[in-house]
Amino acid sequence: MDQREVGQQRARPGHSSSHVAVAAERRRALAREALGVRLREGLVRAVIYAVLTLGAAVSIFPFVWMILTSFKTYREVATRVFWPASLRPSIYFLSPGQRPMPHPLYNFVDAWNSAPFVRYFANTILISVCTVAGVLITSILAAYAFARLNFVGKNAIFMAFLATMMIPRAVTLIPNFITIHRLGWYDTYLAMIIPWTASVFSIFLLRQFFATIPQDLYDAAVLDGCGHFRFLTQIVLPLSRPALITVALFNFIWSWNAFLWPLIVTSREEMRPLQVGLAFFITEAGTETQLLMAAATITILPVVVLYFFVQKQFVEGISTAGLKG
Repeated sequence: MDQREVGQQRARPGHSSSHVAVAAERRRALAREALGVRLREGLVRAVIYAVLTLGAAVSIFPFVWMILTSFKTYREVATRVFWPASLRPSIYFLSPGQRPMPHPLYNFVDAWNSAPFVRYFANTILISVCTVAGVLITSILAAYAFARLNFVGKNAIFMAFLATMMIPRAVTLIPNFITIHRLGWYDTYLAMIIPWTASVFSIFLLRQFFATIPQDLYDAAVLDGCGHFRFLTQIVLPLSRPALITVALFNFIWSWNAFLWPLIVTSREEMRPLQVGLAFFITEAGTETQLLMAAATITILPVVVLYFFVQKQFVEGISTAGLKG
């Protein structure tokens, strides 16, 4: 069979239409398969979003309840009213003399005036800032040694450091208290600052971040006459800004929210931080829940504002730390 006969056979209508039908069926099958893949991916994504939304709702509910309770009256708290009357839009259409409820900010003003919150804030800010500064100094130096220096037993010492994170805080509470008492630091700022100026978690986080810095940078710095200290201060620290902000924010929040340790190492009211000062609203006669929630709302506002300012660096520091072991 010559080429002309082959060409004629290929040009037969029946043969051509069958190829077109097969191709069309194949395209429809691929389209159905792609549609099924998209439906499965969409279903999985919907389930993931639903679970995340539920988790977010469960996590945020205590904060919503706290804020709503801070606007309630004592009667509304006792009767377990969910939405306070002071936040109902209908009362703002009445004249001030006709409004049956007090001003929405009444609880905040009353809570602020009921306890020396200015002193509590000053104590907490001083303790938190000094603690963060101490943690940054000790963690930076220790993390750089574990990440960039070579010495005998480095890995063993680092693993021993990590092992201390497994010890419950309650186990060390009494020995630390005895140490503070014998040093004469009881009821002083030193008792609330010095024990927390070293953090194993912060050392671990910074060590992981410092380990990701290329060795070529250090080699180039050595050729230019840099030592370890100059390399740390002029190259490593500027590159580690997200990790440093993350460590600072973590320790600031921990120090700001500290309750048990300041409670047992202080006895005078003028030495109390915020979290211990909140106990002022818990008395033998009962708890003024609406004032307690108003005071708690006041105490978390600085941390929330700080987080929004450093949110980008915080997320970057968490995501980039630990890329290299």
